[in-house]
Amino acid sequence: MRCSDEVIAADTNRDVQQAQPALDLDRQVVRSWDSLLTLSGAMSGCEEESEILHLAMARVASVSPCSAEAGYLLVDQHLTRSPADSPGATAAVDRQVRELVEQDGPVALSGSAWGWAFALRGLGGLCGYLVVGARSRPSKEETFLLTVLVQQAAAALAGVAARRRERADAVELRRLGDELAVKREQLSTSVSDLERQRGVHDALAQVAALEGGESGIARALHVITGLPAVIEDRFGNLKAWAGPGRPDPYPKADPARREEMLQQVARRLEPVRVRERLIALAQPRGEVLGVLALVDPDGTADEHTVFALQHAATSLALELTHLRNLAEVELRLRRDLVDDLLAGTDDASAYARSEAVGHDLHGPHHVVAVQWLDRTADDSFVRAVDRSASGLGIRSLLTRRSNMVVLVTQGSPQDGALYSALTREAGTAAGAIGVGGRCDAPGDMPRSYQQALRALEVRRRSRETYGTTSFDDLGLYRLLGPRNDYQEVQEFARHWLGRLLDYDALHCTALVETLSQYFECGGNYDETAEALAIHRSTLRYRLQRIREISGTDLADVDSRLNLHVATRIWNVMQRPGAVTS
Repeated sequence: MRCSDEVIAADTNRDVQQAQPALDLDRQVVRSWDSLLTLSGAMSGCEEESEILHLAMARVASVSPCSAEAGYLLVDQHLTRSPADSPGATAAVDRQVRELVEQDGPVALSGSAWGWAFALRGLGGLCGYLVVGARSRPSKEETFLLTVLVQQAAAALAGVAARRRERADAVELRRLGDELAVKREQLSTSVSDLERQRGVHDALAQVAALEGGESGIARALHVITGLPAVIEDRFGNLKAWAGPGRPDPYPKADPARREEMLQQVARRLEPVRVRERLIALAQPRGEVLGVLALVDPDGTADEHTVFALQHAATSLALELTHLRNLAEVELRLRRDLVDDLLAGTDDASAYARSEAVGHDLHGPHHVVAVQWLDRTADDSFVRAVDRSASGLGIRSLLTRRSNMVVLVTQGSPQDGALYSALTREAGTAAGAIGVGGRCDAPGDMPRSYQQALRALEVRRRSRETYGTTSFDDLGLYRLLGPRNDYQEVQEFARHWLGRLLDYDALHCTALVETLSQYFECGGNYDETAEALAIHRSTLRYRLQRIREISGTDLADVDSRLNLHVATRIWNVMQRPGAVTS
């Protein structure tokens, strides 16, 4: 019995000894699994890829007879050593790892009989490499444990990358959210601005539809902005005011400063602040037709106010252009009518056409010829004449004829008033006006026109060259005129002045002019000598030669009268430079 027990014990002891290696391996596997589980928890708490790779390399020796020779991380699509001073990392190893192209594979390591590079792959692709080496090839179990370690490291790396992407996505989402909020705010502001702009457009469009004109534009701008709105012409004259604070009387700007201000504003493409006013110009095609301003002493105008002012300035430019076009059309119609009246037209047609341009041709009219020596009879001078006549309350039709302006006035112009007004408007007194006789019907206009030219000619040939002359006041001059064939009158002048005229032509003297000036000065020696710019003795000598050559006694009353009339005829009909139509 004892022998049997001993045999059993011996067998048992032998079995235990035979099973011991397997038990030791199982315990090693259990410890490796425990280590891997611990490592997995540690890796999951890491936030940096280099830290995860370092933990994995440190655990290689605990799960296998291998050693971690090198580690690599994928940074910006390039494999980079981590850590850079890995013991087994060399340029040769770097090259071998890159040549694996994201696959596991053998590598040749200095000092190791066996080397292997494990690819660390996550869901997003390759994360890096773990390179291990050993004296001999590890067993299947050891290889399995290394594979598990590699998978844990790869999963942890993928987790870090995923969390980083999540954080980046969260940051990007916040950025997009903030940007969206800004865009929404901008959109809301844009919608609000568009609504305001539409309100400005609708208000000004309504003014245009209702033909509110300059006053309507000023009122609309005042309602929109809450600021007093002012419209002036380019010269600073008030055209419209809307809102409180209108000065009375309205100040007149200095012309030089006004022009300087207009040039300053015209150089800008937006409204310009000039002292307490925000100013914009109505200048279609670069020509300033008017000025639009907001009175803003406190500087409260914002971009919405500026927009409203610019839009109103555009509307004002359209309005003023329309008014100018109408005025030009009306002016052409008026000129055509006046031209036909001066040439002669039937009364019925004249009455109808005058009514169409707003002028009543019924009742007495006069034709008036205006000529200024230093002013060309262009459109600007026509407008100056029109303003002067309108300022005196004279209703008229105007046209241009060569170097003069011709008016058909309702009633007779006030004596000298038109000349004085036009002198102020033109800035010079170097002008003459001839007024024709009364016209009771359009058919009388050609006659009155010729009379106006005759009066103008007499004024131009008289001692006082500048001023107004009426045909009704011409007296003897009513018989004279450069456009009529007054043969008898010419023969009369030739009879009395012929010898003197021939002598002047032959000897280049001025006896006829001396005689004319002598009569115009009433026979006064001193005045005549001064007018001719000669000495008194020279005048006495010339008068003596006149007596001798003409054979006329200047002391005789009839001779003096005939010679005086003859010299006046000569002044009007013979001297050069006559006024032409």
